[in-house]
Amino acid sequence: MTANSRCSAAEPPGLETQRREIESLLRECELRAGDSWYVVEHRWFEQWKEFVESGDQNSSSFPGQIDNTELFEDLDSYHLKERLVENEDFVLVPAEAWHKLLAWYGMVESQPPLERKVVDLPSTLKVEVYPVEVFLCLHSNMENVINTQFSRADSIQAIQRAVCQSFSVPPGSECRLWMKSSDSNCERLRNIHMSVLDACLSSGMTVIMETRNADGTWPSSRPQIMRNSVEEQDSYRGQPGVCGLTNLGNTCFMNSALQCLSNTPPLTEYFLQSSYLEELNFTNPLGMKGEIAEAYADVIKQMWSGRHYSVVPRVFKTKVGHFASQFLGYQQHDSQELLSFLLDGLHEDLNRVKNKEYIELRDADGRPDQEVAEEAWRNHRRRNDSVIVDTFHGLFKSTLVCPECHKVSVTFDPFCYLSVPLPVSKERVMEVFFVSLDPYAKPVQHRVVVPKAGKVSDLCSALSEMTSVPPSQMVVADVFNHRFYKIYSADEALSCILDRDDIFVYELSVLEEQQEEQVLLALYLRERSHYRDYGSGSSSYGTSLFGHPLLLNVPRSSCSQEALYTLFLQRLARYVRPPDPSEELEEEEEDDDEEELYKTQTNGISDDEQPDTAEKAQPSQTEPSCSNASANSQSDDAATAEPLPELNHKQPSLDHGDTETNNGSQNQTEPLCGVDATATNSTTNVSPCGDSSRTADADTSSEPPAEQTPEPSETTEEEKEEDKQEEACSPSPPANEQPAKRRACCKRRKSLFTIQAVNSNGTTERGMGEGGSAVSFSSQPYVAIDWDPEMKKRFYNENEAEKYVKHASMEVPQQQTTVQLQECIELFTTVETLEEENPWYCPVCKKHQLATKKLDLWSLPEVLIIHLKRFSYTKFTREKLDSIVDFPLRDLDFSGCLLRKSLSSGEPPSRYDLIAVSNHYGGLRDGHYTSYAKNKDNGQWYYFDDSKVTYAREDQIVTNAAYVLFYHRQDKIRKPTLPSPSTSPASSAQPANDITSCKDDDAELGAASYVTMETD
Repeated sequence: MTANSRCSAAEPPGLETQRREIESLLRECELRAGDSWYVVEHRWFEQWKEFVESGDQNSSSFPGQIDNTELFEDLDSYHLKERLVENEDFVLVPAEAWHKLLAWYGMVESQPPLERKVVDLPSTLKVEVYPVEVFLCLHSNMENVINTQFSRADSIQAIQRAVCQSFSVPPGSECRLWMKSSDSNCERLRNIHMSVLDACLSSGMTVIMETRNADGTWPSSRPQIMRNSVEEQDSYRGQPGVCGLTNLGNTCFMNSALQCLSNTPPLTEYFLQSSYLEELNFTNPLGMKGEIAEAYADVIKQMWSGRHYSVVPRVFKTKVGHFASQFLGYQQHDSQELLSFLLDGLHEDLNRVKNKEYIELRDADGRPDQEVAEEAWRNHRRRNDSVIVDTFHGLFKSTLVCPECHKVSVTFDPFCYLSVPLPVSKERVMEVFFVSLDPYAKPVQHRVVVPKAGKVSDLCSALSEMTSVPPSQMVVADVFNHRFYKIYSADEALSCILDRDDIFVYELSVLEEQQEEQVLLALYLRERSHYRDYGSGSSSYGTSLFGHPLLLNVPRSSCSQEALYTLFLQRLARYVRPPDPSEELEEEEEDDDEEELYKTQTNGISDDEQPDTAEKAQPSQTEPSCSNASANSQSDDAATAEPLPELNHKQPSLDHGDTETNNGSQNQTEPLCGVDATATNSTTNVSPCGDSSRTADADTSSEPPAEQTPEPSETTEEEKEEDKQEEACSPSPPANEQPAKRRACCKRRKSLFTIQAVNSNGTTERGMGEGGSAVSFSSQPYVAIDWDPEMKKRFYNENEAEKYVKHASMEVPQQQTTVQLQECIELFTTVETLEEENPWYCPVCKKHQLATKKLDLWSLPEVLIIHLKRFSYTKFTREKLDSIVDFPLRDLDFSGCLLRKSLSSGEPPSRYDLIAVSNHYGGLRDGHYTSYAKNKDNGQWYYFDDSKVTYAREDQIVTNAAYVLFYHRQDKIRKPTLPSPSTSPASSAQPANDITSCKDDDAELGAASYVTMETD
């Protein structure tokens, strides 16, 4: 055939030469990953072989143009047929052989060459005849899909370039890819440098590309309901960076830390310029596969888009919880702990060192500090090289000295932040109420200074100087909810008394004749309800505690009902008016009218009676109901809560055998005279005129045993608070009640209240008796006086009972302790002895030693984070230090703190300006985090309180809530590019300056079926 029939193919060499060259290439070419091979139809190749072997240029076996028609399913898509077999349906030729054949014979018009890559499959190299066929589309238009083939050796970046080219995506757009399988599951293709094979991308899958919105969000992760309307969302334009963060439930600690980092210029610019994309480390076993860095970048880009009032950091919160289980859920945490985790996580996710080499650390061994420091920093950078190291890492010198052999060990260690201690005062100020023996004297509120590590006796001694009452005549108690939570003994530590506890100190009487034993009696006041508590299945009357409990010394001989009644009346004389005789007579007459109403009801006075004494009347036990803390606790300024001492005096035996029949709600009767306190609890009965109808309903077993007085000295503060809440809220068990006796014939004077033995909670109990007496002497005795509502209304002056006076010590303004930041830094560099839990192994002594340790600052980073250690934890105490730390907003000079006094010309200066503060308000267990930060673009200070952002003045920033400080080195500070806002900065409390007050995202998210609330 002529050359013309071969379609512009080049003039081939001789047939023998062709055969020799192609066979040589087929024989010698080895498979190498990434090389190209070509698919040629088997029939055509065999015909070519026959042709060249014939040696005749005009042979009828001339193959013609390379024709792969038989390999295609159709000639429109040029898809290969399924299940083609090598050497039966096709042959594979190396690229060089293919190009020779193509040059000699040409190819059928419009047929694509079937180029295939060699892929490195596990344990084998193979030509990939069937590449991965995927569908490509954009997230914004998922109907427009194109079909493309990629080799398993191709990188994901090649797919990204193909999508950008196919759909004309503007260059510079920030994109991310998702792969979607047939079951509609989508998975991020995070590492664009990964191969298609490693990404597990297979034929039939769809690759979706999305580009970041102008507001920093991604279309796929954006909540469906962000604001009321798209127009409102698109129309908002604010200052970039001035953006709130929605509280997802106790996440203010996270929001505070994020706002501080967001306003750290070098880190934020690094993320806004997308520099992180080239440095994501997906293989670091210490990292989070780039997920923390990406989630943080998303938050920053949204906050700095200038298109949000507030951002919802839900995805970021989820990622943090996933990689750090301590942050799972919605408990309150420490902003500094989150900051520490986040900086470490970002560093590992962005570490430029992909394979960390092992480096053996050497001791100084007398070498110069400069040499050892440079070696330490070099070694650190060999394993750790990221934007976090560039921005936040400094170096300090650690010197350990063995106390035995005096071996000195010097190391230089990197740091990411400085945790500096606060000077701790050895004294504390306590506010207590002093209750005098004088019944007409109001309680006096005192402010006393006591040793922080002192005992209760120290408190009594300090108070004694103000009151002239001997400490031996004082007892200290903690009152909660009208009852004694704890009565303290003199040798108990003051550390178990919290600042928020209501502490009362009672003056006790001392008898001239000490022969007779005295009993410390705790007195509660209770009010009966008008009606029985039928719902509880019991026939008892409910009671609730009210007013101030009292502590008083009572001679044991004066523990009869009558003596106690008289004593209590005297002790309560300031606010309990004794009735005159005419009132008592009237009361007796009125009782006749009400007799019929209550004839079938039981009375409300309880008596501990033996179950088998059926002939003895047993007045009902009242059902105690712990008063609600919010409803019944007295107001703070009246200091109504009083504490209860736990002194193991012997208890007086209170005889509750009130033998008088009582009428319903007016059923207080004066106890019979002459009933001995030590008598058995059998009741002296007055014979009634009519039918006595005394049924001895001896169902005493239904009431649980007496509750034990809690031992708060062994409980933590959290347990104490929980105990208090339980005591305040949980209902007491119902008490069984005896049917009332009919009215006694004999006239009897009406008493104002009845006396009842109770436990420490103010709950009436059975089974407390000892030797047949009504009250146990084995532990602290508690009694309650039960008031009928009508009697209380007439004779108890509630306003007078609540009154108290302030001692002159309360008028002296409390000096808020202020310390300079420089003092804290000096404390950080002070020599200290290691604790027993953390000894140092001395290489000379060959054992662990409690060495002395000293830290010195060697070099400082561009951004210095200073953590003020406000939370103080020891073996015995935990407290939050509320001292004001006076830190400078400008020109914080570290030149005096650095170990290197003389800086070379190339060294950066050591002056810093403040750029952000994380604040913590509240105590150890609860609180709220906010932050102050300076916007890098306009230089204006803002106050960030979750989703709310307000202007701030510089004079507002230094407070006793400051917790974490961010300082930027002056030589790196860039001048603001924008003018300061025209709105004159005013107090952040003014709503007019609320930048994001009512337009934050969480306010709009109500329609999305959840409500964001501040629950800290």
